[in-house]
Amino acid sequence: MPSHRIGRTTEDILRELTAILRELKDPRVQGLISIVRVDLTNDLSYCTVYISAMGGIEEAKTAVSGLKSASGHIRHELGSRLKLRHVPELIFKPTDSIEYGANIAKLLNDLKKD
Repeated sequence: MPSHRIGRTTEDILRELTAILRELKDPRVQGLISIVRVDLTNDLSYCTVYISAMGGIEEAKTAVSGLKSASGHIRHELGSRLKLRHVPELIFKPTDSIEYGANIAKLLNDLKKD
């Protein structure tokens, strides 16, 4: 399978997952939650979704637990929105990249003041 198709499918999954996350009613998933990256296997059977939260890694872990419990619904919605023969199994992992980026921006602003 050409790699451009995997890249295009990855972008489509990222776009649709972002829209689906906005519609979820689970209180664990509410707040400033962001999808940082989506990795898709070559056979399109597994999709790893990296989740970050503005509140830090603990909030991201809470959001991941909510997403894992709603993964069946999310996968069903993804299948209805995308034209895929097989909808990949979703694996959610927490990351602290938003907090890390905010810390770097703060450090740069502090250097700028000096």
